[in-house]
Amino acid sequence: MIDGLPADVITMNMATDINALADNGKLVPENWVTRLPNNSAPFTSATVFIVRKGNPKALKDWPDLLKDGVQVIVPNPKTSGNGRYTYLSAWGYVLKNGGDENKAKAFVGKLFKQAPVLDTGGRAATTTFMTNQIGDVLVTFENEAEMIAREFGRDQFEVIYPSVSAEAEPPVSVVDKVVEKKGSREAAEAYLKYLWSPEGQEIAAANYLRPRDPAVLAKYTDRFPKVDFLSVEKTFGDWRTVQKTHFNDGGVFDQIYSGQ
Repeated sequence: MIDGLPADVITMNMATDINALADNGKLVPENWVTRLPNNSAPFTSATVFIVRKGNPKALKDWPDLLKDGVQVIVPNPKTSGNGRYTYLSAWGYVLKNGGDENKAKAFVGKLFKQAPVLDTGGRAATTTFMTNQIGDVLVTFENEAEMIAREFGRDQFEVIYPSVSAEAEPPVSVVDKVVEKKGSREAAEAYLKYLWSPEGQEIAAANYLRPRDPAVLAKYTDRFPKVDFLSVEKTFGDWRTVQKTHFNDGGVFDQIYSGQ
């Protein structure tokens, strides 16, 4: 988008990615997140563990991933929203269980040292786990679990919901510079508003994304188990702060991953 095709709308898995459009070329205004309901995120997702059939390592919650000999497949949080949500979920688990920032830092550092490889994105991590058969657990979004089931078969793995998950809010935005040039703002805005409509929310649920509409969500309790969601912004601050503190070069992730 910054270097590529001129899209009218953008959908990403976290606000950081759309903030980049504001910071690089002012493609969207800085306040883009306030223009639609729910921080401009029409649905949510949870972080889950994908384990081998039968769950041979008995992985049930975040501390289990730190056991000796457990290989964790997770993408690099510097390049992947999936990796960032994993990092924040694990950090939040420690805080919710009475740990302080230092304990959280040590816990997350150990978690990422259990990773034999850090892929750049979620789909590459899925290939590492499912196709190359590397690792004991893949940490990913619950909607990715459905994609894996459709591609590889439901009998190949099990899905485990950990006790704490940072609430993933995949945001959407009109790309102002593009729609102004093309004269397509009205259609682009209508499409995005449609994502919050009952029909749009049903389509989200069909693709294993959690609807915001409580009535639609209530119809799919079999698909979306109750999750103890952690709000990223209430726990860590706004996404610009999170990105700068944890994931920019020299940030906390670099410090704990390099063992400084």
